[in-house]
Amino acid sequence: MENLNDDPTRRVVMDTAAMEWQPSPSPTVWRKRLDLIGGEHGRVTSVVRYDPNSSFPAHDHPEGEEILVLQGVFADEHGTYPAGTYLLNPPGFRHAPFSQEGCVLFVKLRQYGGADRVHLEIDTRQGRWLDTETSGITRMPLYEHPIHRDRMWLERWRAGARQPAHAHPEGEELFVLEGEMADEHGRYGAGSWVRNPAGSRHEPWSSAGCLLYVKTGGLAGR
Repeated sequence: MENLNDDPTRRVVMDTAAMEWQPSPSPTVWRKRLDLIGGEHGRVTSVVRYDPNSSFPAHDHPEGEEILVLQGVFADEHGTYPAGTYLLNPPGFRHAPFSQEGCVLFVKLRQYGGADRVHLEIDTRQGRWLDTETSGITRMPLYEHPIHRDRMWLERWRAGARQPAHAHPEGEELFVLEGEMADEHGRYGAGSWVRNPAGSRHEPWSSAGCLLYVKTGGLAGR
């Protein structure tokens, strides 16, 4: 596989719950790739599963790495990261990851270049939720930097919450962590990944409530 969903001007929806696990370079680590540019060592967004008592060889991250631990406990020589941990590893970061009990991760690689990036670790179970301009929607900031265009956060939607129709000037990526979100284009349950291209518009809502990972800016090719 050389490239997958590599055109940032196209809207993409991937239901990871319906996808099969694919092998990785480690026989005990599995993945579901959502977008990919540049082959095995290229820029990629994926869901990754570590089997119990699994490991991955030591490696560098020349353009950074972003991880959200979805299930289980992830670890490396720098620390142990239970479900709910958010990590941003800067360019040049090196580690040998493993998991004793197994884990599932949401991972983005080679998307965070820049010498001014720093290592970031957030326990989202203890994070502070902030009100937004939309009733029923709160937000937990994860990353924002004055130089870089990418911003990441979590959003919690109460049942019945709805946003007015709006545009995404720099595009938007959503990963549904819990519940279900919908808009005029479809419905997206837990495990759905949605990429709305720059300039796109939608009017989203959630009938039963949901928890989302959100990224704006920094889409491939922008």
